[in-house]
Amino acid sequence: MTMKDQLTALIEQYKQLGIDSQIDYEKFYLYSIITHSTAIEGSTVTEIENQLLFDEGITAKGKPLMEQMMNLDLKRAYEESIRLARNHTDITIDILKALSHLVMQNTGSTYKTSLGDFSSANGDLRLVNVTAGVGGRSYMSYQKVPAKLQQFCDWLNAQRKLQMSPSERYNLSFEAHYRLVTIHPWADGNGRMARLVMNHIQFEFGLIPAKVLKEDKGDYINALIATREADDITVFLNFMAGEMIKTLSADIEAFLKSMDEGGEKSQPIVELKQKSREKILQMLKDHPNYSARKLAEIIGITPKAIEKHLAKLKTEGLIKREGPDKGGFWTVL
Repeated sequence: MTMKDQLTALIEQYKQLGIDSQIDYEKFYLYSIITHSTAIEGSTVTEIENQLLFDEGITAKGKPLMEQMMNLDLKRAYEESIRLARNHTDITIDILKALSHLVMQNTGSTYKTSLGDFSSANGDLRLVNVTAGVGGRSYMSYQKVPAKLQQFCDWLNAQRKLQMSPSERYNLSFEAHYRLVTIHPWADGNGRMARLVMNHIQFEFGLIPAKVLKEDKGDYINALIATREADDITVFLNFMAGEMIKTLSADIEAFLKSMDEGGEKSQPIVELKQKSREKILQMLKDHPNYSARKLAEIIGITPKAIEKHLAKLKTEGLIKREGPDKGGFWTVL
């Protein structure tokens, strides 16, 4: 079976199982995309910590504020991108700059050059030349960026209007990712923007959004370098197809496994990636006074399922209840 056939079969199975119709699927899948994208840039904030940050406004203990702001900024950028995608709005330089502004709003910097000041926090295009890491190959001169970015917008808008199969749409989104990161229009945030634009196209056409998994960061960077050096886009297309296959396979496996866990059949698939008991333990460490109902609301499973997990954790000696049911608290041992 070819990679294309394998991906097509997995997408069909994914939809037949109804994974994308699970409660809060869209929200939690988006949180996972954001977590992996920022992790590639160095963020250590986890999916469950992002969920608490996004939904409850609870910051993660011991995690740098800059990392948490990076995740909040990217969430706002994705929300705007999804709105634009649903309206099938044409991609323009101004729209890309506006999205870049959201991505870098609280973590960007101001640069002073002989040509004037510019701010990555405002989404300004770079006025300096940049390289791919220490000793890395230089990206195109900043003087060429505006014209190349306009060519990119024209190409992408024309391609979006063509009739394509889902696999061709995926390849379009992967190629758009590669083209934008190769232009490198901004001083900061190019990777996050390239992945956002890739997902933007996928959201627009109802595709399951792709993730670049944080554990594959090295392979991802190598695929970008190899594509550039060989001048062969199929290198990156194959890498991204492989990431989709890996993600879909893991989600399907987790979903099927979840069907055997009592009371958790409607749990969002992304949340199933971590065992429920591990999430409960993490929550109780930070919030010992949380009730079963509150845990169920945040984690996304039923209070009955939470109670089963709590009972088992107590039996195993991992947690202990201090005080009465109302007004008491949990101790993680």
